[in-house]
Amino acid sequence: MVLFSKNEYSALPLRNRQEGPFEQWKPHKTRNLVSLFVSVCAAVVLFGWFGFALRGDLLPLNRLIASPTSSVTHMHLPLRPLSSPSPRLQRFQQCSIQNLLETDLYFLQGVAPPSVAHYEARRNRLANALVADGVDAFVVEPGYTFKYYANVSQPEWEVWEPEERPFLMIVQPHLDLATGLITANTSFLCPSFEAERARLLEMPFSEPIQIIPWQEHWDPYATLMESGIFTAAASENRPPRLMVDEEMRDFIQRGLGEEGFDVVGLQGRVEAVRQIKSDEEIAILRAVNTGTVEAVRQMRKCEDFLPLFFVQGVLLSDVSVYTGLYHGLTESEIAEVLDNTLRAVGMEPFFDIVLFDENAANPHGGTNGSKVLDAETFVLIDVGAHLHGYSSDICRTFFPPFLEKPVDRKNLSSGLKKKLDVWDIVFEAQTQSLHQLRANATAASVDIAARDVITQAGYGDAFTHRVGHGIGIKAHESPYMNKGNVRSILEPGMAFTSEPGIYLVGEFGVRHEDVLLVQEDADPILLTQRAQGPWDP
Repeated sequence: MVLFSKNEYSALPLRNRQEGPFEQWKPHKTRNLVSLFVSVCAAVVLFGWFGFALRGDLLPLNRLIASPTSSVTHMHLPLRPLSSPSPRLQRFQQCSIQNLLETDLYFLQGVAPPSVAHYEARRNRLANALVADGVDAFVVEPGYTFKYYANVSQPEWEVWEPEERPFLMIVQPHLDLATGLITANTSFLCPSFEAERARLLEMPFSEPIQIIPWQEHWDPYATLMESGIFTAAASENRPPRLMVDEEMRDFIQRGLGEEGFDVVGLQGRVEAVRQIKSDEEIAILRAVNTGTVEAVRQMRKCEDFLPLFFVQGVLLSDVSVYTGLYHGLTESEIAEVLDNTLRAVGMEPFFDIVLFDENAANPHGGTNGSKVLDAETFVLIDVGAHLHGYSSDICRTFFPPFLEKPVDRKNLSSGLKKKLDVWDIVFEAQTQSLHQLRANATAASVDIAARDVITQAGYGDAFTHRVGHGIGIKAHESPYMNKGNVRSILEPGMAFTSEPGIYLVGEFGVRHEDVLLVQEDADPILLTQRAQGPWDP
């Protein structure tokens, strides 16, 4: 803040001096003295407040995140340092986090990680699917599928790289002759020296895990064949039939085949186990996807402002205080702030694509994130985060908050009007895809419903990808909704994204993405809240 001395003030041009404090200074005029005193006091107070704000110390982030602003108990993850020390960027981040915390984190209400009983129910469903598909065992190594059935990912088993020593989970069906119930019998082929570490993983089993150990100088696949666990195949004098998933590495599949196992790829009812979500899975998917949308919305609400302090017509302050999105922000800076906003409420971002205008014409980007924001920029954000092992995958396209929303479109520039028109076309395409997303429809029909809208609007060639995909512990899971996938039939409980887009090279791109749950005889259940418009994503 700048206060002028009398000499400095006298040097100002007359247009800036008119009605100024020194121009009207008369010692005998008490009214003016009081007025000036009040103005100066106000200036001092504002200067102190602005200085406090400019340091970014309104509330330290660690205190902000830990403050009991929400009735929902949640964990927060460590924030990553921002690439720029700019106080302006720091305040933007603080505003974004505070806004999200002030939602009371409604989307996390009643959500908990899967229990041991839940994992056992999954493996029992798998066992019944193995019987239906005529398979002796399902074999999987650490990865997403292993995570689904036993809560161990590849990095949780071997943090630096995939292990060359096979560590395999083998799930077999067990028939109780007395009750007729089929349950899962699970064992682990494990290097002998790693057996204790496998036990220490505390995988979700109610009984101690069964380990088939193998020494370094043994053939692990021969060890598995000779373990005696494939009794049904042995009694029928045939090779055990094993099903593996798409993550199984080639050298392990070859090793199993060379030892005499009949190895088949993921298919049938076994594949459907992960595709059809339980109530607990649906709750987590709804929480993480709704929370991710809410993070984008609350971040966008952060606006910048420029307080100008005048004393009787004279500008006494040129201090600018900014709390949010502002001219000059880069794509990568917005991504950094959004990522930390998600971490602040316990969701771990695993991808975040922020693209402005012509950069968004390439659906997944590829630029260096240095393009800067201005008033009429179309901002496309495609972001995913993890919560309790489940993925979000949402996309929004919107204008920054400092572009005033027009009352109507009559007097808009042709460029701005085109952006709004394309936004509406993509939204209608998504709407039509939702109506088609129901049980017994083909995956292809959902894509075609959206594609027809965009094609009829004259942008068919600009819709360059499929309309959506399954989602669960992976952001992209089968079935995949493209116009050629006529074999995949949708079933109740499947969760999908719907993400049509239009991409105009050299201009801009628009994509809307939400997550939905297939129902039996009705439109799908939204696991997110759809965008309301380019000013309300």
